[in-house]
Amino acid sequence: MWGMACSRPVLGVFLLILACLAQPLPALPQGGPAGPTPETTANPDVLALGKLLQQMQAQLQELNSEVRSLKQQQAQAQSESTELRQELQATRSQLLALSGQPAPTSTPQTTPPAAAPQGSIENRLEKLEESQQLVEEKTAEQSQTKVESSSKYRLRLSGIVLFNLYSDRGSVDNQDFPQLATPRGLLSSDGTFGGSLRQSQIGLQGFGPIIAGARTSAQVQFDFAGGFPEAPNGESYGIMRLRTGTVRFDWDKTSIIVGQDTLFISPIAPTSIATLAVPAFAYSGNLWSWAPQLRVEHHFTVSDHSSLLLQGGILDALSGEAPPSEYYRSPTWGERSGQPAYATRLAWTQSVHGHDITFGAGGYYDRQNWGYTRSIDAWAGTVDLTLPLGNRFEFTSEFFRGRAIGGLGGGIAQTALWNEDFINSSTEVYGLDAIGGWTQLKFKATSKLQFNGAFGIDNPYAGDLRQFGGSQTYYPTPLAKNQTELANFLYQPKSDIVFSLEYRRIRTYPLDISANTANIIDMSVGYIF
Repeated sequence: MWGMACSRPVLGVFLLILACLAQPLPALPQGGPAGPTPETTANPDVLALGKLLQQMQAQLQELNSEVRSLKQQQAQAQSESTELRQELQATRSQLLALSGQPAPTSTPQTTPPAAAPQGSIENRLEKLEESQQLVEEKTAEQSQTKVESSSKYRLRLSGIVLFNLYSDRGSVDNQDFPQLATPRGLLSSDGTFGGSLRQSQIGLQGFGPIIAGARTSAQVQFDFAGGFPEAPNGESYGIMRLRTGTVRFDWDKTSIIVGQDTLFISPIAPTSIATLAVPAFAYSGNLWSWAPQLRVEHHFTVSDHSSLLLQGGILDALSGEAPPSEYYRSPTWGERSGQPAYATRLAWTQSVHGHDITFGAGGYYDRQNWGYTRSIDAWAGTVDLTLPLGNRFEFTSEFFRGRAIGGLGGGIAQTALWNEDFINSSTEVYGLDAIGGWTQLKFKATSKLQFNGAFGIDNPYAGDLRQFGGSQTYYPTPLAKNQTELANFLYQPKSDIVFSLEYRRIRTYPLDISANTANIIDMSVGYIF
């Protein structure tokens, strides 16, 4: 750009010199140049040529000044271009950090880049300005969706607004998300109808710094199924309840997780959004608990398509009893033993035609102290299977066998038995044996529509229940079996909205009494954010 500007004055000067040279010079006197004469000094052409040379000298000085100014402008333009590149790179890095993607690493240049043509600097600046404007617009868009926090690291808000509209035929333990069928009371009706938002959930997830090579993060999740306030129509005012909250340290193949989390020896559950407050088939063969724990996970690569996952940790030894006070924290029977619960799981995963087959086996142990030196060894063994059947079908299943695992939902939440007065120091306490499990078949009609059918059963040993008259139970009589069947479909037209219709049949068997039966139809609409 500056080269073209300075070429015009130079060309003008060159033409002016040619014009001057073309003028006829004054004739010299014969005899040679003996010296100037008054005629020669007074020649107007010579005077004009001198003035012309002075003008040319002034123009050359002005031209040099313009050239220096253009060079300064070029240096300033290059500096501004470098600053724009740096700002653009910094903004791109900020966008990558906001989206959770790793920033690209730049490789040092071994040779200096070739100088760009001077005429293209203006075009490059225009492109940089356009890119900068685009980056600023994207940054503004990200800022609108970013959750503010006191930390400089990213915070993500998530959850689901879930509306359940249900109709029950029979008597159940909980209208919103029933798990047991109960006997009909004197004032029971032939059926109930209602709606609820108590199963809606809110979660926060934070992404922290790299510590010792580990990516750090934390999450906490709540719902509104924690009970009802003592107020008119309090059934519609769910109380917020803590579900899970963990802090994670994730390396490439190893993770450390601390906090309150799901039961990792029972990692899967039937597909249902009609019972999000507790996992589907809880107390019908699906072990579950939100237990404070510390666990370690490590992945082993067996081959290109096969891997092993080893999990192990300690958990709070929950034994299933209700807190004796609404305000004061008392130790559970498991915590009274002075040691945590121990759990481990080993899972093998094999990829076949793009689908993962997973088979896992887990174990659990804790020692419970029921007072007067009465101890129970609680234990459980679990197996789980996820088996794709082509592109459209999937079979999942889970089974358990254990003793005194009411704190994990096993034995229909019944843990211990005794045959005499519990507060008598000579009364022996026994752990209740139980076995159970569930299976599900999923049909993926399309990427947005799926159908599920499942069956589950929890079967405490009836012989144990008959042998001992007393038990840790919240039911009028001990429960010998609980089984549930369900069929549903989930339709998700967009990633943020889901519709579901589900039919569930629950049959609960009190000891030596005919079964209580309930049929439930649930329509759910959820908005995921």
